Amino acid sequence: MLINISYNRPAISDKINKEVGKPFTLFERVKLRGTGSPKLQITSTSIDIYNLLILDNNANVCNVEMRNNGIIVMFRSILETYALVIPYYKLNLYKGKSEEYSIYKDHHFIKVKADKPGIHKFFKKIIDYKSDNAPTQVGDL
Repeated sequence: MLINISYNRPAISDKINKEVGKPFTLFERVKLRGTGSPKLQITSTSIDIYNLLILDNNANVCNVEMRNNGIIVMFRSILETYALVIPYYKLNLYKGKSEEYSIYKDHHFIKVKADKPGIHKFFKKIIDYKSDNAPTQVGDL
């Protein structure tokens, strides 16, 4: 689900929490050694995300937040913040060239440049967490 999260709306927060779970507690974040990515440079996107990104001339960057049941990819366009909410059972993560990762959910995708070692470690953390803790299908939720 691609949604605008610029404003604090309880209905949207509830929808996100239902889809990917609540944010990790402070203890869980320390135990995982962080649940947020560094700033990621976007190299390519699906058409609906691209149409949002071309509205301004700023650098196209995003960040990824891990949750218990999925991830949230957040990016800004003009003065709005958008989130691509992806539960683990719909997440497809590919490592393309050595310097690029592709994040897919249904017909949405974002490709990001991975030119720093911390980015590789973060995506490995997502893959490991998904394989260890995530349900494998919708019925397991």
